[in-house]
Amino acid sequence: MKLLGIIGYPLQHSFSKRFFDGKFQELQLDDHEFRLFPIQDVDIFPELISQHPQLSGLAVTIPHKVNVMRFLDEIDPAAMDAGAINCIHIKNGHLKGYNTDAIGFEHSIAPHLRQDHTRALILGTGGASLAARYVFRKLGIPFQMVSRSKDKDSSYLTYSELTEEVLSAHQIIVNCTPLGTFPDIHQKPEIPYQWITPKHLLFDMVYNPELTAFMQGGLEQGAMVLNGMQMLLIQAEENWRIWNDG
Repeated sequence: MKLLGIIGYPLQHSFSKRFFDGKFQELQLDDHEFRLFPIQDVDIFPELISQHPQLSGLAVTIPHKVNVMRFLDEIDPAAMDAGAINCIHIKNGHLKGYNTDAIGFEHSIAPHLRQDHTRALILGTGGASLAARYVFRKLGIPFQMVSRSKDKDSSYLTYSELTEEVLSAHQIIVNCTPLGTFPDIHQKPEIPYQWITPKHLLFDMVYNPELTAFMQGGLEQGAMVLNGMQMLLIQAEENWRIWNDG
């Protein structure tokens, strides 16, 4: 039996289990199983690994993408540069971490970037934002972090500091917060949507619902909008490749 799974908290709306259960059925892999491991405290991660010696791979989601790194034996250089992991390959007791979120984000957003998309705002400072930062650095696109407060870094902007001038200078806006995720579909980042224009690209890492309140706010101003579904599918397929080839 090949056991795969996902750690995070909470996990009741996990895309990964539906995706991989479907893949196992499609490929007739009766000897594969995908489990949810909802752990609130990442410090029990070593215990989870020891209790499930048959584990060969784990996806990692909120809130453990950064803190789980200290329990790994090896980290892929790109994941180390990003500062977060969302995929773990386990072989002969050796745990190696990867960041496939970055691959998913890059392949999702890059085809939609125009010449006038020269600067980005990244909303949120959690693990998901690290993938966006990594990709924008790779693509040579300057970015500005936006947080609810300046507690983490004084260089961050707060939402109240997002003026018309700031939005005019940043044509890409990426929501890396969970705001708007089902069932709280009416929530959205508190940005001044009235200053969004048709030149803007709004990318929401949220994938459920398909059209988020953040995206709707951009559409009403004529902006191009994308949700996180393609990013999610790409990273899931990359996880699958790593678990089988890594």
